[in-house]
Amino acid sequence: MDAIKVLLVDFSDADSYEIRVQHNDTKVTGSRRAVNGVVGLFVPKAAIRERCHRYMTNGKPAIRGVLLHDEDYTIVEKYGAEYRGIVQYYLLAQDVFRLNGLHWVMETSMLKTLAAKHKSTVAAMARKYKTTIDTPDGPRTCFQASARREGKLPLVARFGGIPLQRKRTAVLADRQPIMATRHNELILRLLAGKCELCEARDGLQVHHLRKLADLNKPGRPEPPPWVVLMATRRRKTLVVCSACHHDIHNGRATATTRK
Repeated sequence: MDAIKVLLVDFSDADSYEIRVQHNDTKVTGSRRAVNGVVGLFVPKAAIRERCHRYMTNGKPAIRGVLLHDEDYTIVEKYGAEYRGIVQYYLLAQDVFRLNGLHWVMETSMLKTLAAKHKSTVAAMARKYKTTIDTPDGPRTCFQASARREGKLPLVARFGGIPLQRKRTAVLADRQPIMATRHNELILRLLAGKCELCEARDGLQVHHLRKLADLNKPGRPEPPPWVVLMATRRRKTLVVCSACHHDIHNGRATATTRK
């Protein structure tokens, strides 16, 4: 029997490993069939399909509309963190290379989101952010965006550049891959060091709402820019400078630019 025989498969969780006792008479080391009876870990096909589905609409990689008002750095960082978490979770799998399909779906979704934000094309975004970095495994191609900070080194976000190769010595923590959350999203926005209304870089604070329904106050003829931004992003927090924060609480119009 030449095909690998599946004797035990665990599909109890879409994010778990698939466990197989292998059988393959063609893999011979010396005079011994080295694969027969060996337990192997594999990436479940269901897990790959489910992960890809999160970034697709009608069977194709799709734009993530909730990110269209974010900085390019934040968009690349979000996709990069999600992809990195999934790959690191499955590094013990013998077929971790199968995540290459997920990489393509996420990469295309990310570039489509950037293209929609800048009213540009996927090819233009790929040319703008594609770069080569040095890694312990040699030069790797990835996508990179940075956020400048006054008096500090820029923040750098990367998507990709991770070799899809099994690591026998990888330490697997028994946790599911963590998608980027609103909590660490706020941290990234604070680290960007810029008011999300007027782009000032001093005296940053966080304006916080108890609930999104508070944005729809009766008697407000036209919502101010800060309300529109928070409603569009569906976020209860907004990183603003002290001047814009003061204007918000006093019902005044916020500045669009501020030196």
